[in-house]
Parts: sequence; structure tokens; C-alpha cells
Amino acid sequence: MVVSNHPLASLAGAEMLIKGGNAMDASVAILCALTVVEPMMVSVFGAGFFNIRLGEKREVFTIDNYAVAPKAATEDLYEPVESLGPGQSMFETIDKKNTVGYLSVAVPGAMKAWEHVVQRFGSLTLREVMQPAIRYAREGFKASKYLVWCINESMEDLARFPASAEVFLPHGKLPKPNQLILREDYAKTLEKIARKGSDVLYKGGVARTVIDDIQENGGIMTREDLKSYTIKYREPVRGTYREQYEIISTAPVSSGGVHIVQMLNTLEHFDLSSLGFGSPQHIHIFAEVLKMAFADRQKFMGDPDKISVPIKGLVDKRYAVERVKEINLSKAQTYTPGEPTLYENNSDNTTHVCVIDEKGNMVTTTQTLNSIFGSKVTIPGTGMFLNNCMALFDPHPGFANSVTGGNRMLSSMAPTIVLKKDKPYMCLGTPGGTRIFATICQAIVNVIDYGMTIQEAVEAPRFWTTGIHSTGGEKLNLEAGFSDKLREGLHKMGHEILIVPRIAGGMNGIMVDQKTEMLHGASCWRADGVPIGLSGGPAHPYAMKKAN
Repeated sequence: MVVSNHPLASLAGAEMLIKGGNAMDASVAILCALTVVEPMMVSVFGAGFFNIRLGEKREVFTIDNYAVAPKAATEDLYEPVESLGPGQSMFETIDKKNTVGYLSVAVPGAMKAWEHVVQRFGSLTLREVMQPAIRYAREGFKASKYLVWCINESMEDLARFPASAEVFLPHGKLPKPNQLILREDYAKTLEKIARKGSDVLYKGGVARTVIDDIQENGGIMTREDLKSYTIKYREPVRGTYREQYEIISTAPVSSGGVHIVQMLNTLEHFDLSSLGFGSPQHIHIFAEVLKMAFADRQKFMGDPDKISVPIKGLVDKRYAVERVKEINLSKAQTYTPGEPTLYENNSDNTTHVCVIDEKGNMVTTTQTLNSIFGSKVTIPGTGMFLNNCMALFDPHPGFANSVTGGNRMLSSMAPTIVLKKDKPYMCLGTPGGTRIFATICQAIVNVIDYGMTIQEAVEAPRFWTTGIHSTGGEKLNLEAGFSDKLREGLHKMGHEILIVPRIAGGMNGIMVDQKTEMLHGASCWRADGVPIGLSGGPAHPYAMKKAN
């Protein structure tokens, strides 16, 4: 079973499985294809995380291929906007220098990790795995309504960069749905990588082209920054939920996995199933737990290679016991960070891919450019979008996640694996920035506490809040699928409500029926997601016996 946020990408993954590849091959084929057909979300010059469980060994590990600040970056690189309007990001800077253009670009980890995953764990070659992506780029693909909507949202910024506008704003106009999009320059770049490996992007000719253009346009990245990039293996964050479920997710430099476990530790103190999905009490309790998590995130989370992050304390069940005492069951509150260090001595715009193969290998991976179309910069002659991951740093000096040369910026990604009684049960993930871990946590609760199918769980209406003043999460955000009665009930508890079209992005996942061993793939309405399952296989040896 393969699931991604575009049908052609899912097809690329299925193609690898048919060719004899495994889940790792399929996941990288999907990601490469997504860089072509979902270009607003992911690029070989992007960043992300893998959570992989090897079926036969039952070994689980996280690969951190997140982006790194160029070594020349300093705390005063950007000038923060001090007077924020409603809904503006706390990380907003003057002239959008941390979000648009060459100064927003961080050193990427995507292609380095994708190549590594295929070479170490795959059954096919990198060249084989990249063929569908090269084909889609050269022969073209039809623009979906979603892609056209994303182009329209970014039209002004894309128009600033000629190589971006040439492909996605042909003749200065917005493409129409089903219009053929050709990416010939990008096909050539992908072919070079397929032939020569990721070194061409980090050390070779493509690297020289990229750095020359960045430096000519005011950027600070150097060839040495690219050459020195390394992926990192991280020990996943682990926790349990309602005793029989094990949660395995991404450790810092992503905050996502820690906060999923932290929140589930708190939520299991409540009988959520008896409250009913979408009841005022259900949403109220969850919202209060979310606010606690965000208070802790703001204070404690950063690059674990550079600062001490109290992971053990945050995911300790005794810490959850203390935080539960702060929740008022009938009144919305604000929260300050807790004291997780007391428990230390004991033990909107991304893409996601899930794959499970016949040997039980599980891959759940989230990869990104950060914002839609990242920095909006396409390097001339390469067809390749550059990320804007520098926007994930706090532009204010003096914080755990402030801009620092050579540091990884804080992420919220949380590709997650759920085991039930030590057997594969779910893998899932979603795009959505700081909304990611809240959304994944809701999906897990939807399945375990509310008995939803994986399809129902990823499509169900969502909610989100941070409780942090002057941010988009100050109010309790609700998707339109919730009832007026719910809104009234929450308002009486003191929640300020904001109705939004969607929260986070196209979640997808796979569930394993532990009785039948059938795989159930799911994707939701918030993106162009498509699950593809394969059944059957080679003829049984009995069928090839000679008749007597």
C-alpha cells in the first residue's frame, strides 16, 4: 500500500513495488515524483524526516534530513516585525526576507537522505527509483485545481523570479486546471542526480550553479555549506497510549513527536470516548492540552545538538499527571511552560508519504520546502525550487530557536508509527507546519477512542489553538464541519472561536487490520491525495507442478 498527496506520485511508488522494490524504494520514488507534480510542497532542495520500521528486524529509527542555517547566519540576520496584526506569524520580518528570496534559503537535506535511504535499505538503484519523476517532468503533467490555487496564492512572489514565472506563470498568466505543465530544465537536473548521485547537488556542477546564483542575489549560502551537510540518525520518541498502543514519532530537531506523546499522556487521563467526538467537552479538553504543549514548545524546543532539550521530562507520564491538575473542565485558560526538567532523571505546507510493503517494512516520511513554493526562487537552468526553511527560526535574538549559523531550525513534522501489542497498526502524517502534531494526535484519538476507520480519521473536522497572544492560534480554530451547538458550548466555556476553511493539509495514512492483515490506505480532501494498493503476486509453486 502506498499513499501520497498526488495520484501520479502514488503511481510511481506502486511502480517500484511492482518492479520488486521495497517500501524504502517506493517512498523515495514517490518523493522524487512529488517534486515534479506537487512542486509547491517539496523539492530535492528541501528538508524533512523519515520514520522507518524494518519489518523483519522490527528495528525503528528516525532519519533527520532537516535543513541547516548557512554558517554565515547570525541572530540579527532579519529585522522582526514588532507590531503584529491579527493572525500574523510571530516570526514575521521586514520585507519578508526570511520567507521570500535568496536570504530565506537554508542548506537542504532532502536529496542527500533520499539517496541514502535507497542505497542502504532499498532493493533498486537510485536511477531506477527516479525514472517516474524524470518522465513526468519531461513529458509534462496536468495541473490540478489545487496546484492552480496554490500558484494563485503565491502569484505575486513567484512573478519576482523569472525562472519560476516561466514555468508556473506562462506568459504572465495563471495556468488553468488540466493545462499541461512541462518542466524540461528540472528533468535535466533530475537526470544528472540519477546518473551521478546527490554529490552533483552538494559538490558538483549543480551546486556551483546554485551557489553562484544565490551569492549574486544577496544570499549567504556557500559551497562549503552544501559540501558539509550531513544527515543524522535520531532515536525516535516513544510513548504509550491507553497501555496497548505504542507511539513512535520524530525526535527533536522536530518538536512534533515529543508533543504528540506529551499530549496523549495527558489525554489518556480522560474518558474521551464517553464524551463523543465533536462534543464541547471533547474539544475543550483537547484545546487546553494543546495550549500547554505550545507553551512548553516555545520555551524548550530547539536544535538538540546545540541546546539541552528536556525530552525525557516532556514525555514522562508523571509530568502529564501534574499538568492535568491545571485543567479546568468548564473554563478555557492560558498556560505557562511547565517544569519538565524535574522529570529528566528518569526514563502549512509540506507533503507526506506512507508505504507498507509485503515484508512489513513501514515508511512514514514528511518532506517540505516550508512555505508554498518555498523561497519562490527557481535557480535558472535547473528548474529547481529552493526552500525557505530559514523562516522557521525565531528572528528575535536570545531564544532557543533564534537564528544561528550551522544550526537546524525547529520543525513540527511528526511522521508517526503506531504499534498495537508490538505489531504494526498505523503509520500516518500530514503537512501543516505548527498544526502538524495537533492534527496527527487528533487522528490517533479518532481511531483509538472514537472507533473511526483510518479514512474517517484523516477526513474528520479538525481544531487547533496555541493560546499564544497575537498569533493565528490565539483563538480556537475550528473547521466548518463542526456544529453550531458545539460552538455555542465552547463559547460558554470562554473559548473565542475562529472558523477556518481547513487546518493543516492533506493527511494520509495506512492502517493494518491485525486480524486479516489487510492494509487500509487513506488520504483526505485537503490535498490531491490518493492511496494505491497492490494485491496478488507471482504464481504459487503448486500451480507450476506437472499434472499426473
